[in-house]
Amino acid sequence: MSSKMKFCLNIPTRLIFGAGELNKLSTLPLPGKKALIVISSGTSMKRYGYLDRLQAQLAKAGIDSVTFDKILPNPIVAHVNEGAERCVAEQCDFVIGMGGGSSIDSAKAIAIVAANGGTFWDYVHCGTGGCKPVSRALPIVAIPTTAGTGTEVDLWGVVTNETTQEKVGFGSPHIYPALAIVDPELMLTVPPLLTAYQGFDAFFHAAEGYIGKAHTPISDLYALEATRLLYKYLPVAVNDGKNLWGRIKVAWASTLAGMVESTSSCIGQHALEHAMSAYYPELPHGAGLIALSHTYFKTFKNDSMKRYMKMTEKMTQAKSARPSDFLDALERMKRQCGVDDIKLSQWGIQPSDFERFADNAIATGQAMLDLDP
Repeated sequence: MSSKMKFCLNIPTRLIFGAGELNKLSTLPLPGKKALIVISSGTSMKRYGYLDRLQAQLAKAGIDSVTFDKILPNPIVAHVNEGAERCVAEQCDFVIGMGGGSSIDSAKAIAIVAANGGTFWDYVHCGTGGCKPVSRALPIVAIPTTAGTGTEVDLWGVVTNETTQEKVGFGSPHIYPALAIVDPELMLTVPPLLTAYQGFDAFFHAAEGYIGKAHTPISDLYALEATRLLYKYLPVAVNDGKNLWGRIKVAWASTLAGMVESTSSCIGQHALEHAMSAYYPELPHGAGLIALSHTYFKTFKNDSMKRYMKMTEKMTQAKSARPSDFLDALERMKRQCGVDDIKLSQWGIQPSDFERFADNAIATGQAMLDLDP
């Protein structure tokens, strides 16, 4: 039992949380004089004025900036390398990731390559990666406009090698953001289905981190509160996207789930989904996780009975008598969010793909699989 009480807590990110807090950026100490702003190739950052607001805040603080706007929902190595080249050519001394997890993860990867040289794949430590050490990275500022990954407060990112079809997690203490601004007002424009997909990603970060072998006393606190908040408020945010209180609660839960990532770990469910969307990059990460979730959590319910029941009690605020109560609560949450009938065939996935998914998950995500209960 004493060994369970050994853990390390070090999340060196200054977190600014709250509705409207982006407006304070110009008053905060920033880690450089010229920023590379990394955003997605979509239109939302520009259409809703978020990019303009960020640029105005930087200008007010006397910070120059250039924008790199090619990031895909499942970010790829080619764009990371291109972004790093732009960063170096423009002599940027820090990187801002604004948008969903893909933009912030890409900002982290760009910060590694711009500081160390070479290509991103040189620094990947699984699959066919080059396994070079990451000795430093440019400072990072994270401004999420979605609630799902929690990457604004963790040391991880995910990028796909589109050539080898490997979607891998990478991590280093050097890529903890120096500053994170979580402003739920920026999330009011996220459509219902994407809100659900992203929110379930956060939910599974917390749930996997709670039942996995890497859990710690501090990650348990974060995970239980994150699952409670998401069970209660994700349906609110999905069904009434302009409900700011619901958005605030879901945003805080996502950040807490990111803290779980910093003090525990994702496990096999994420390894399997990464393999799926490595081959089918149009598959939204959250949709893949939802499709896997019932079978995945059913597999381990008898290996972590007390934890399943404790998680259920936090979520439902009712006594749990069996680990399967968690599965019932999970299905109820899916129905309330309108994602209880996801079919992988929507994205072209067939049973004949399953063996290569498993092989890919083992090759690129063995470390996560090893942490299954």
